[in-house]
Amino acid sequence: MSNGMKTTIRKILIANRGEIACRVIRTCNDQGIKTVAVYSDVDANAQHVIQADEAVFIGAAAASESYLVQDKIIDAAKRTGADAIHPGYGFLSENPEFAERCEKEGIVFIGPSAASMRAMALKGAAKKLMEDADVPVVPGYHGADQSYETMRTEAERIGYPVLIKAVAGGGGKGMRMVYEASELEAAIEAAKREGQNSFGNAEILIEKLIQKPRHIELQVFGDKHGNAVHLFERDCSLQRRHQKVVEEAPAPGMSEEMRSAMGEAAIKAAKAITYVGAGTVEFIVDVANGLDNAPFYFMEMNTRLQVEHPVTELITHQDLVDWQIRIAEGHEIPFDQDDINSFVSGHAVEVRLYAEDPYNNFSPAIGALSVFDPYALENEDQRIDTGVISGDDVSIHYDPMIAKLIAYGGDRETAINNLISLINTTPVTGLTTNRDFLISALDHDSFRAGDLYTGFIEDFADTLLTKPDANAHDYIMAALGIIAQRPVVKDDPWSIQDNFRVNLDAAETFRFIENGDIKNVSVQTNTNTLTLLCDNTSVTASIVSYIDDELTIELDGLRSSMFADIQESHVTLVGRYTHTIERYCAETASADDADGPGAITAPMPGKILEIKTTNGASVEKGDALIVMEAMKMEQTLKAPRAGIIAGLSVKANDQVSDGALLLTINDVTEE
Repeated sequence: MSNGMKTTIRKILIANRGEIACRVIRTCNDQGIKTVAVYSDVDANAQHVIQADEAVFIGAAAASESYLVQDKIIDAAKRTGADAIHPGYGFLSENPEFAERCEKEGIVFIGPSAASMRAMALKGAAKKLMEDADVPVVPGYHGADQSYETMRTEAERIGYPVLIKAVAGGGGKGMRMVYEASELEAAIEAAKREGQNSFGNAEILIEKLIQKPRHIELQVFGDKHGNAVHLFERDCSLQRRHQKVVEEAPAPGMSEEMRSAMGEAAIKAAKAITYVGAGTVEFIVDVANGLDNAPFYFMEMNTRLQVEHPVTELITHQDLVDWQIRIAEGHEIPFDQDDINSFVSGHAVEVRLYAEDPYNNFSPAIGALSVFDPYALENEDQRIDTGVISGDDVSIHYDPMIAKLIAYGGDRETAINNLISLINTTPVTGLTTNRDFLISALDHDSFRAGDLYTGFIEDFADTLLTKPDANAHDYIMAALGIIAQRPVVKDDPWSIQDNFRVNLDAAETFRFIENGDIKNVSVQTNTNTLTLLCDNTSVTASIVSYIDDELTIELDGLRSSMFADIQESHVTLVGRYTHTIERYCAETASADDADGPGAITAPMPGKILEIKTTNGASVEKGDALIVMEAMKMEQTLKAPRAGIIAGLSVKANDQVSDGALLLTINDVTEE
């Protein structure tokens, strides 16, 4: 389709999965556009497949055999008569060859041109292009000479600390912070290895490390008529492993002068590459001396829609996917910059709900969602974007994000409160998540005050990343949940489970286990109440109701409700904190004890990258043992105790299954 010509898109194939595929389907449904989903074998019953008008099977679970195979995507579009492809984000969304394939096949690619993608694909070349366009960039080295000697010389010229980046990187992969010269070589090797494994490109660049940075990005749009606008900024400073956790719009504390300057720089960046469609220009801001008139530098441009686009939609009251489709059809951007500036209002905050353990270095988790009902929400100031519901799996094959939870308010404080309320009223059980951590971050005094920077989570780790232990009250609530979910048998008095005993007090004991300790909860049944005792805590309670997993009780005269997911093996309680309490089973406990001391197992299926120990070696608690890659993330398995390594049989490049025994750590005295 040439410039100036318009077409009408009637059917869109979405070359993606999960949450973003469902998001695109929603806009298409609103616009009367038919949709086609593609799916791998593990996604046959996924929500994006169910919601689309048509669906095409494209291969095995591995993305390299399905979602990344261009021939299969193009063939699916042809078979279904789709006249356009929306790539979502990730997968093929920033692949210039794929954009060219679509054009060659006469299929509209809903995204920028291949030339624009190539201009921004490699960070070093992009920075040079931005310098030429008079957009400020971070001091650094992004040359072709990749020798260690050159890198060492450039790092010394720039001055420590420095940041090593894979030139084709993204999402924090291939990135290492280096504070002194002795750390440089290992950091370069790790960044190159990660860049090669994740992006097929081992080249790196070096930048000056901004020690108190804020990550602020501008949503931009360009059209085929030479127009470009921005839709205000988003602050994405709260990150773990250089990946965003909390995003909000507009950026708190930013002056109108600074907003205008960043907006102008973002539009310069878009026009420098004749950009068409939705994109994000990302800046790093040095806030060591505060945000007012702080220096900002171009970091990168993402030539696609971003995960955090909903916060922009809420403050602009626009559908950005609709904008993408209209621009791909050849229409002009619907508003000019002055119009956009006039209708932006309020504040929006988004969090990413992940299947991960924030109290264990944010290690990703897998499993089935026992309870998660995002479509129960009916509130225009709260929004959930997701691709899963109760019963769906979070698998090793794809990103472990469960959902995006977003809230709007007339001001920032209201938006934060609305988002905390949304998290509190959206229980998720069945696997480990970062839910409690998100509430702690949003409710932190410094976050509420707008004191944001990318090191926020690390600096406040003591309060944000310390998991509270279950207490006596939690064990009592677990016992009440078990009692409440028992079936009520009205016609057979001998089947009523109320602990009645002839000539004896009606009593029962529930046993739980946490951190190896057994907790007993004694329950004595009276006429209308229960008396429960755990440790030195005694309460009188009555069960008001247990409906749709919501447990309502009166405890010492105070009525309250909480979510309780009761399973044979465990009880999950969701209130301010999430506690999954294991129900004690003597057979299971004995089996666990038989595993032996210091067993190191694979936390999930993955690939062994490096072995850092040998059989017979002495190790101390915390020593690095094995580096493995799982769920697109490199993680190091460390010794939980001191001892002697034994039974090590895996080697680099081995694929290991979930729970596979990798080695054991024996006591020093053992033979």
